[in-house]
Amino acid sequence: MRGSLLRTGGTAALTALILFGAHPAAQARDGIGVGGAAALGVLGGVVAGTAIASANNRPVYAAPPPAYVEEVCHIERRGFIDPYGVEHIRRVRVCE
Repeated sequence: MRGSLLRTGGTAALTALILFGAHPAAQARDGIGVGGAAALGVLGGVVAGTAIASANNRPVYAAPPPAYVEEVCHIERRGFIDPYGVEHIRRVRVCE
């Protein structure tokens, strides 16, 4: 992410340097006018919005994390008869 941020910032700085370096200085007698100022404001907003949007590389939708279902277990006493005919009771863990 840091590399893309540096690349985006460097590109924006280079673009600004080219645009403002090649632009002749405005003089008071022949300004850019209201329409030109509005156009430059819109262009600046588009450039800033594009830079912000390109810096955010996360997907719009991310799947929710898997739900953890806790296993319900309890202990039951079960009886059984061995081959000699003796009854035994054993505790058994039962999970549902």
